[in-house]
Amino acid sequence: MTLALTGGTGFVGQAVLDLLEGSGERVRVLARKVPQDKRDFRWVEGSLNEPFALSHLVADAECVIHIAGLTRAINTDHFEIVNVTGTLNVVEAAVRAGAKRMVFVSSLAAREPELSAYGASKRRAETVVAASGLDWTIVRPPGVYGPRDTDYLEMFKAAKKGVLPVPAGGRSSMIHVRDLARLLLALRAGGEGITHEVFEPDDARQGGWTHTDLARSIGSAVGTSVTPIPLPGFALKAAAMVDERLRGRNARLTRDRASYLAHKDWTVSARRAVPSAIWKPEILTREGLRQTAQWYREAGML
Repeated sequence: MTLALTGGTGFVGQAVLDLLEGSGERVRVLARKVPQDKRDFRWVEGSLNEPFALSHLVADAECVIHIAGLTRAINTDHFEIVNVTGTLNVVEAAVRAGAKRMVFVSSLAAREPELSAYGASKRRAETVVAASGLDWTIVRPPGVYGPRDTDYLEMFKAAKKGVLPVPAGGRSSMIHVRDLARLLLALRAGGEGITHEVFEPDDARQGGWTHTDLARSIGSAVGTSVTPIPLPGFALKAAAMVDERLRGRNARLTRDRASYLAHKDWTVSARRAVPSAIWKPEILTREGLRQTAQWYREAGML
């Protein structure tokens, strides 16, 4: 099987390649800039909006795992360009090449598209995939953490100082990036109970995590007793405006992101659980957080 992968230099994509390295599988990876360390994979330089690169990527591929996407932007029009039009371009290239199978990485934010431009773009991208005529499966990850991640890194840094601002109230589900990568590879063959399904995977913690519990667990991972500071929605948006002003396009907390962070329920739905015969999470979040903190330390990031 030839596997085509977008987003191979990103956080989730690298975790997938970690699992594939040394497997002997034929893997072709799209990247805007080919890394110096190509490992054992064939790389295609290009973007989601370059038809020639996409045609090269999916040539002779039986399955496409589409991970690449935009998670934050000051100009929310960019979500449409990358997440919706980019997905359409990948789908059209796959159909033209005769690929049969697509695994699409969406987001739990797509479940509530009215809350953010990001979530709305992921929901529209899901519609594109569902109408493609391919044998598809959509995965909506919740909070994804683990080695190489830069989004949760700021929470680890704040926790080390003993005070961690969190959204007020509410709960969210979590998943370690390696478990997510295992799931994506488990889904590539398709079949009954997999094809034309939308899955919401997590760490198997019933009811997810309250934001304060997660903050304290991150504190434990870095060896600090943390005081969570709950921020209501208006305070999150105010903080986002400050971050956008200070860091511009590099802002971690944008107003669009603040809109969905303030939502009270980002736990996965039991009716969209992955069948246990196909996949089960292996990494408990408290242990995964400790491993992640250690990775940050060894990388000089914490």
